[in-house]
Amino acid sequence: MKAIYIHLSGALALTFTIAACVPAAAPPPPPASTTPTPSPTPTPTPTSAPVTEQPEYENYLNAPQTPGDWTYVNSGSGGYANFGTSPANTRFTIWCDRPQRRVDLIRPESFTDTRTMRIVTETTTRILEANPSSSRGNQIVASLSANDPLLDAMAITRGHFGIETEGLPTLYLPAWPEISRVIEDCR
Repeated sequence: MKAIYIHLSGALALTFTIAACVPAAAPPPPPASTTPTPSPTPTPTPTSAPVTEQPEYENYLNAPQTPGDWTYVNSGSGGYANFGTSPANTRFTIWCDRPQRRVDLIRPESFTDTRTMRIVTETTTRILEANPSSSRGNQIVASLSANDPLLDAMAITRGHFGIETEGLPTLYLPAWPEISRVIEDCR
C-alpha cells in the first residue's frame, strides 16, 4: 500500500507540474458595448402630387398624343401648319415668315404676360420665351431662326414631341411631314 501511496503522490506531483506549464486562460473579453441599437426609421408615406390639368409623364414618348391632325397651308410669305381637331379648334401652329427667315411657334391662348414654352423632342429639350401677340389675335408666340436645329429635332423626332407652356395643358404633337414642309418653306 505504501508503494501505491508513493505512486499516487508522484502522480499528483506530476499533474501539478504539468498544470504549472500550461499558460493561464486568457481573461474574458470585456462586456459588449451598451450602445443602443438604432431602431429603423419608418418610411414616410408619400403625399399625392397636386392635381394638374394634364398628368406629367416620366417620358414624353409614353404620353398619349393630343387629339387632332396637322393641316398645311401655303401662304404668300411662307407656309404654316395648324394642329387641331378642326380649323376652328386649332391648338398649335408652326408659321414660316419667309421674309424674316423666322419660324413662329404659336399657341392660340390669351395671355398678357410673357410665358415659357418648353419643347421636348427625342434629341433636344429647350425652353423658349413666348410673348403675347395681339397682331394675330390672342396668341402666345415663340420665334426661332429658320435654321435653328430645334426645328429639325421637332420634324424628325420619334413619334411625337411635347409642347409645355406655363399655365396650359401640355400638347403631345405628332411629327408629321407638315412640320418639315413649313421649315423648308423658310430655308
